[in-house]
Amino acid sequence: MHPLEDIRKTIESDLERFDSFYKESVKSSNLLLNRIMIYTLKNKGKQIRPMLVLLSARLWGDVNESTLRAATFIELLHNATLIHDDVVDNAKKRRGFLSVNAIWKNKIAVLAGDYMLAKGMMIALNHNDFDMLNMISETVRMMSEGEIAQMDIARRLNVTEEKYYEIIEKKTASLTASCCAIGTASTNAPNDKIQKMKRFGHYAGMAFQIRDDVFDYQPDNKSGKDYGNDLKEHVLTLPLIYLLDKSSPLERKKIIWQIRHRSNDKKTRQHIIDKVHDNGCIKYAEDKMNEFIRLAMNELQDVQDSIYKETLITLLMYCAKRDM
Repeated sequence: MHPLEDIRKTIESDLERFDSFYKESVKSSNLLLNRIMIYTLKNKGKQIRPMLVLLSARLWGDVNESTLRAATFIELLHNATLIHDDVVDNAKKRRGFLSVNAIWKNKIAVLAGDYMLAKGMMIALNHNDFDMLNMISETVRMMSEGEIAQMDIARRLNVTEEKYYEIIEKKTASLTASCCAIGTASTNAPNDKIQKMKRFGHYAGMAFQIRDDVFDYQPDNKSGKDYGNDLKEHVLTLPLIYLLDKSSPLERKKIIWQIRHRSNDKKTRQHIIDKVHDNGCIKYAEDKMNEFIRLAMNELQDVQDSIYKETLITLLMYCAKRDM
């Protein structure tokens, strides 16, 4: 059985409740908006983030209405971000299907994403979930800063490994940290447990993003991510940063020139990718990823053993070691 199927089976009833809650939450009296929401529901993806919320809650108590609101707000935020990203990137496909902007054009897609964000905020406000709203608002701020910082670096082509970690902490790990923190908080767990799970989510998110970045250098990956696309978009990720760090000043300058001026050329991209593989850069990135996995696992050491703890670890290992 696929690891995700095992995970889903463990929290099957919780996911069914979440799905019902989410579907009800995105309904609109506007016919066009309702069609768009139904379309996004059909292409809902793996639901990793809601599963993090639900499993984090199960570690400390029961899944309740507050947990379902938290999972729904997180998924609305995530899907709104994806819709907006597709507009920015002019992407025509999402999860193997036509993107919202490809069908309904950019203006409507942006507004559909805004609608999702507004629905998430209203869910929290209507139930006085102010702590949840504060935490997710901070996450949105960090994600926006991370994405803009990455775009700025793509323009300047100058980034250190330390800056890379700062960017992925904001654009990816902040959201997974929020998933685990608000899932835990929904059970009225004490603050030390909430902070523990926030750290777990942070380390897990760092590992997830490094795994995702490594895909760009693996032609046989099954992730659906285009091979060499980060290079084409001038996105400097950990394998390439390590290559630049260990290159001579002259070689570094040459590689940066190739990225800046020749990244649309497939042969040039392949030449750089070959250098990444030949210089142990993939192993270096995977070693760093494994360090974050170890840090995440350490946060769970003193958590009582249960099927939910075991399933959360399975989800961590799946996301960090997956080939798709």
